[in-house]
Amino acid sequence: MRVKRSTLGKILAVVFVLNLAVMGAGAWYSYQQAPPIPKEVEGPNGQTIVTAEQVREGKTIFQSDGMMNHGSILGNGAYYGEDYTADTLDLKVKFMRQYYAREQYDTSTYGSLTDSERATVDVAVKSDLTDGDPGQRIQYSAAEAYAHEQVRQVYVERYHEGSHERGVPVGMIESEEEARRFADFALWTAWISHTDRPGADHSYTNEWPYQPAAGNDATGAAMTWSVIAMILLVAGAGFGVWLYKSIELPEPETEGVSIPRPDEVNLFPGQAAALRFAVVGAGLFLGQVLLGGLLAHYYIERADFFGLGELLGVNFLQLIPFSIAKTWHLDLGILWIATLWLGAGLFLPPLLTGREPRKQGAWINRLLGVLVVVVVGALVGIWLGAKGYLDGALWWILGNEGLEYLEIGRLWQVGILVGFLAWAALVARGLKPLLDREPKWGLAHMILYAGGSIALLFTAGFLYTPQTNIVVTEFWRWWVVHMWVEGAFEFFIVALVGVTLVSMNLLTKRSAEKAVMVQALLVMGTGVIGVSHHYWWVGQPDVWVPIGSAFSTLELIPLVFILYEALGQYRAMSGSGQSFPYTLPFMFIVASGVWNFVGAGVLGFFINLPFINYFEHGTYLTVAHAHAAMFGAFGFLALGMVTYMLRIAVPEAKWSGTNLRRAFWAWNVGLALMVGVSLLPVGFLQLEVAFTQSYDAARSLSFYQGDLVQLLFWLRMPGDTLVILGTAIFGYDVVKKVLARGETTPSDAPGDAPVSAESVVEGDD
Repeated sequence: MRVKRSTLGKILAVVFVLNLAVMGAGAWYSYQQAPPIPKEVEGPNGQTIVTAEQVREGKTIFQSDGMMNHGSILGNGAYYGEDYTADTLDLKVKFMRQYYAREQYDTSTYGSLTDSERATVDVAVKSDLTDGDPGQRIQYSAAEAYAHEQVRQVYVERYHEGSHERGVPVGMIESEEEARRFADFALWTAWISHTDRPGADHSYTNEWPYQPAAGNDATGAAMTWSVIAMILLVAGAGFGVWLYKSIELPEPETEGVSIPRPDEVNLFPGQAAALRFAVVGAGLFLGQVLLGGLLAHYYIERADFFGLGELLGVNFLQLIPFSIAKTWHLDLGILWIATLWLGAGLFLPPLLTGREPRKQGAWINRLLGVLVVVVVGALVGIWLGAKGYLDGALWWILGNEGLEYLEIGRLWQVGILVGFLAWAALVARGLKPLLDREPKWGLAHMILYAGGSIALLFTAGFLYTPQTNIVVTEFWRWWVVHMWVEGAFEFFIVALVGVTLVSMNLLTKRSAEKAVMVQALLVMGTGVIGVSHHYWWVGQPDVWVPIGSAFSTLELIPLVFILYEALGQYRAMSGSGQSFPYTLPFMFIVASGVWNFVGAGVLGFFINLPFINYFEHGTYLTVAHAHAAMFGAFGFLALGMVTYMLRIAVPEAKWSGTNLRRAFWAWNVGLALMVGVSLLPVGFLQLEVAFTQSYDAARSLSFYQGDLVQLLFWLRMPGDTLVILGTAIFGYDVVKKVLARGETTPSDAPGDAPVSAESVVEGDD
């Protein structure tokens, strides 16, 4: 069937607005249904155990000291330490058993009781935990009051005094009092996990985490919607095949077209400036993978680094604790990919228009300067904030906001937002000839819409403060994290690939516009609302279970389309009889499509089945999914775009793709080894332990120190080494090629004069 570009454009706009309407209504409903923080928790004699203000103070400490990148809360965060929700719930059960064993049988050792005595104690513990009613004042039993105080003491010993066995540096939380407040906050999240939501037969967190002793087990809805999701997958796959065959979407075709060779493309001052983004991005990338190697080794030696600490007299754990290294690792991952994408977006417009506006190069250099300032300021601020050098509100304004993926201080987040807007303005400036003559659904507009949606969704990160209820905070945080990845970033991928194909003369602009809009429609139609699968176990209303199940499953459809397109591009390239100069960039684009399908599609679908996710949430299966999807999909696309930029920029006589090919295969083989040999096996072992014992057992130190798990951690080294080696080769080659380009730039090149050349889309509209 034939579908007009204008029709697709209108449908896409409607879908985007409907998505925002649904999620906006969901935001209002989530605020209404957020678990309460009781004004006061009282003991059996009326004494105050904890207040709402102390819980909120504990959340602030949790963020300011970077605890979310050491362990996790409600399953979200780092997987190195315990999940604080599951840990405090498990400790609460342990100490309540201890209390009842002493009171009823005159022994403090629960394990020494007979089977019938343990059964009696277990009933008493479960009754205390399941009988709690939410309200402004909560009444603890004597056992709960005792357990609460004992958990506080454990957290003082562990997170203030330090525990090298657990990889916790001394003074990670500065004072005993602050460690007690952090325990109060973690215990509140444990309380909402075992306390039934009013009018429901399950807790605020849908009975997560799995802890049979506390009465927490998977709900019937988790199983029901898992079955429905699998049915939707089969139906969605059929629909996707029908849609792909029904809508006429021309694939790239090299026969009968003239593919511009690199030496035939004029390079303008702005494009030369955009190449510097590749140099900065390569540096950030190298820093990220080196930190990744350190983090992987911390799971084996939690207080040292190959014994070098003792040899050199350096306390690595105190100098760079896991939480700070993890924070830098995550932020650098986002920043290097974003940096390369920004550079590509600034490099491509002259390839389409054949001209460049006055002083574009100077403005691009200024934008790069702003980016460098923001990156350096953010990374330094993270260390200063986590180490306690920033007082008052400065810790989250200039330091570390302390939320996974959104760790950097609020000021630096504003800097990133301003940078995105400035980038959009510069891209619009470069694409102005196209914007003036094409309709609003044109390819140039798509690039701006994709960039604009990234900036729009990023603003959700400004809708909370450290005092905001963690459940509401998580709602907005996942707007930024997931909607970026599954919505705006996917949109950006298809738009960039479309522009690249047009610039190579492999697709007409009209065909590319139709392909981009179809895929963007599928991405926006599933990925935005699909964020709701992150709301199942964090205290959000259970209406998100069916919504998240359905849309998470349907997210696989656009990924299949992207894979189809990548393979179609590869067939067109490899089947061409003529010499094709852009084979290497195409290899990266195809690899991006394949890894996107594997990481986000196959692994994403598996771990997002509600019943699996109930036990898997916050385990190494998520780590495998994240690495394959983030680096494999978005990273390879960014690297492919840089390769395309370099192929055009470097003169034919000085071009060599040998190092980039070496890096390409090192990354692919390394990532496959990392995921297949280490991350997935550890994740499956965790899933089994979580299912047969408890979630806390799967995240415990004893699990990580098991012989088989330690062996699997060591087996990650070959894959990590290849990834680091590939990144070093890439960084060296980028610098070498950019310098080679600089040597051939004419000294009289006009840096501020408007220039023009033949446009590859001339007459296409």
